[in-house]
Amino acid sequence: MEDDAPVIYGLEFQARALTPQTAETDAIRFLVGTQSLKYDNQIHIIDFDDENNIINKNVLLHQAGEIWHISASPADKGVLATCYSKTADSRVVTCAAVWRMPAELEPGGHESPEDAASPAHALELLCHLDPVARGSTACREPDPVAVLTVPGGSCPEKNMQTWCVAASWEPKSQDGRQTWDSNVGRDAASQERGVAWEPAGDGKSVISLADNHILLWDLQESSSQAVLASSASLEGKGQLKFTTGRWSPHHNCTQVATANDTAVRGWDTRTMSQIYCIESAHGQLVRDLDFNPNKQYYLASCGDDCRVKFWDTRNVTEPVKTLEEHSHWVWNVRYNHSHDQLVLTGSSDSRVILSNMVSISSEPFGHLVDEDDLSDQEERRPEEKSQEPPHDSVVATYEEHEDSVYAVDWSSADPWLFASLSYDGRLVINRVPRALKYHILL
Repeated sequence: MEDDAPVIYGLEFQARALTPQTAETDAIRFLVGTQSLKYDNQIHIIDFDDENNIINKNVLLHQAGEIWHISASPADKGVLATCYSKTADSRVVTCAAVWRMPAELEPGGHESPEDAASPAHALELLCHLDPVARGSTACREPDPVAVLTVPGGSCPEKNMQTWCVAASWEPKSQDGRQTWDSNVGRDAASQERGVAWEPAGDGKSVISLADNHILLWDLQESSSQAVLASSASLEGKGQLKFTTGRWSPHHNCTQVATANDTAVRGWDTRTMSQIYCIESAHGQLVRDLDFNPNKQYYLASCGDDCRVKFWDTRNVTEPVKTLEEHSHWVWNVRYNHSHDQLVLTGSSDSRVILSNMVSISSEPFGHLVDEDDLSDQEERRPEEKSQEPPHDSVVATYEEHEDSVYAVDWSSADPWLFASLSYDGRLVINRVPRALKYHILL
């Protein structure tokens, strides 16, 4: 079997929620959440055996509702958070909640993908993040004037409007990857809903976005209680609502970036005040954000204008770089945790694109080698010293999906491996091409 061949895993239900298990740095593990209206939803724990190129899995029942976003605690392998929606009395009820896996699953006992007879385990609810009840266990109901189903709406897969409250958390990994989205009163097609953790810490600080509010929570009593610490509001003309956000891994984790409509804003979590604003970051809705893990002022954004843009938050008048490789909405952008020149994007054009953005990376000229360390033979080749720095390029386009790709993410254990998830429930695990891997390392 070829080492670079993709490995494909199919879920029974539709899905759009994917995250690596951030606290797990030894095993390659992803969590996938399903979206089913008729049946109990599930969280699949996917372990990838890199040596044998096979997938092992466990299944957890998520009976609360359809999962829009999922995030794993970086401090506790057994804790995760979901943003989900459900129907109650012909109304949509939306919740963000913190859960614990069964203790027997935390070390990672597995079954094969073909073993469908094994019983699924249930999650233990730790607490809800409720912007109305300020930490009570009640879920939030959307405004009664909101309509659930909109015929001919903009959602490509189900023409549905759904609302969700999302949360951002505190992880201690270096990926700095946070997402939260609040969609109370906004349609599902124009919002990302998610849960994310702060890039450094013990997983006890949570930020959620609800409508036009940023809420900072403290998780107490082993995450069984969420206490509101502070909050801020997005003010302006019209009904402004957050769509997505990221917690920066830099500046002692005191900065957050959010998106609403076509704008991107930066916030200081100590004062809950705005520190920068990119008014028209994209021509259409901004779908996702991610911070460069190695360059403290660099931020990537993507949106419905089919573009991926890279920004220096010290000067936001123009993007540093723009990519236009996708032909439909770009739902996700992800920096590699270790090698920030590697950038993943996933789109409704059913493609995943891996780009090598070396010119704006932390190593734009490759590895800098001290001349004293060069051998005599190496010193005799001056033509190599005058080589131009490498150029930005598309490394590979992955076309294993047949539906909209709603999530892409890097493994927290292996920097050369990543997963992508399309709405039809197809999870694909791929690797960075070996030629590029060795070029970066050597």
